[in-house]
Amino acid sequence: MDKAVILARGLGTRMQEPDDSARLTEEQNAVAKTGVKAMIPIDRPFLDYVISALADAGYRRICLVIGPENDEIRDYYASLDCQRVNIEFAVQAKPLGTSDAVAAAEQFTAGEDFLVVNSDNYYTLQALKSLHELDGPGLVAFDREALLADSNIPPERIEKFAIVQADSDGCLTQIIEKPGSSVIASVPKPIYVSMNCWRFNSAIFRACRSISPSARGELELPDAVQYAIDHLGQRFHVVQLRAPVLDMSGREDIKSVAAALADVEVSL
Repeated sequence: MDKAVILARGLGTRMQEPDDSARLTEEQNAVAKTGVKAMIPIDRPFLDYVISALADAGYRRICLVIGPENDEIRDYYASLDCQRVNIEFAVQAKPLGTSDAVAAAEQFTAGEDFLVVNSDNYYTLQALKSLHELDGPGLVAFDREALLADSNIPPERIEKFAIVQADSDGCLTQIIEKPGSSVIASVPKPIYVSMNCWRFNSAIFRACRSISPSARGELELPDAVQYAIDHLGQRFHVVQLRAPVLDMSGREDIKSVAAALADVEVSL
């Protein structure tokens, strides 16, 4: 498996919100105003670091799912002379949700297994390689306490992350979205959460086409996964990791992400 799909269309409404305490550079502030989190400059666009990590883990064909308005992403990556990866694009016509974004990459995957990650998260090599080496569909479930201790993500944000539940064979049974304090208190420790780091096969596209919009009015990837489990007989192996994830959601994250990536060399 050498294909990875990066969901890069997000509207970035949180990133667009003013925050005088963030102390951004003029260039960072200009990009933050657009909401395109993947292009926040840290010497170079944040997405460069994400793609470089994927290349380190063995992924060679990268598909960026973008919107028709995301010319800055397309123009930048179309102009690069990449040595380790080949970058392609898939267009999500409307921002209908993460499941719809994955569905936009169906032609790129051509029936092969593929990775799905967010464009505003930087994952460790261990996380990315674990799915590269997996036999069949799965996801990385991140230890909640490790995220609290080692990531740049504040506790109030982590509390909202979807909880991953697995059976005795280590396969996914349910993802609990927006769990709330009462649910968190009732779940056995350690608690593992999803950071949208998946390995899929082609069955996910049938699932994406079969679900209805959520209460938020979006076609959600966890709903498609649950459909694949319940109706298509899919089994998703849960890889449990104690590993950090860098999150580039809002302007307050830029400084901490930049510090964490200061010594990381990018090679595309």
